[in-house]
Amino acid sequence: MSDDRHPLFKPLVFVGGLIFGFGLGFSHMARPEVVLNFLQFDDLGLPFVMFGAAIVSGIAFALLPRIRDAAPLTGDPYERRLKPFDRNVLVGGAVFGVGWGLSGICPGAAYASLGVGNVTILWALGGMFVGAYAQGYWRSRNQARDAAAAGAD
Repeated sequence: MSDDRHPLFKPLVFVGGLIFGFGLGFSHMARPEVVLNFLQFDDLGLPFVMFGAAIVSGIAFALLPRIRDAAPLTGDPYERRLKPFDRNVLVGGAVFGVGWGLSGICPGAAYASLGVGNVTILWALGGMFVGAYAQGYWRSRNQARDAAAAGAD
């Protein structure tokens, strides 16, 4: 992070994380059995929580650039950052989905799950860290190979 950020940036990010975790715990979305019941179409509470969050975020993303030119704490301008839809997105989404289905939890909710006393979620968190490390290693290796091939041309 750059040093020119507002002094309240890190504390507000921390408070935002606490509110997010509290919301997941309060709505019971930090419990793997709730997520697994959703994936088996037994409990459809999770899509209502997700759609509610999407609506609030959509309104914020639509209105804030009209009200302000830049983010209040960072000073960064509001702009769309389009990412390519490529093989990395497809593979990453598939791995994320399989991990979500096997563990019954996504990364954000896994930390909140620790806060509600689910210590067995440490296995899933360990798997997430191993997967993230493996992906970073694989990607850096491919980038080094691509750079070497470009230099040989």
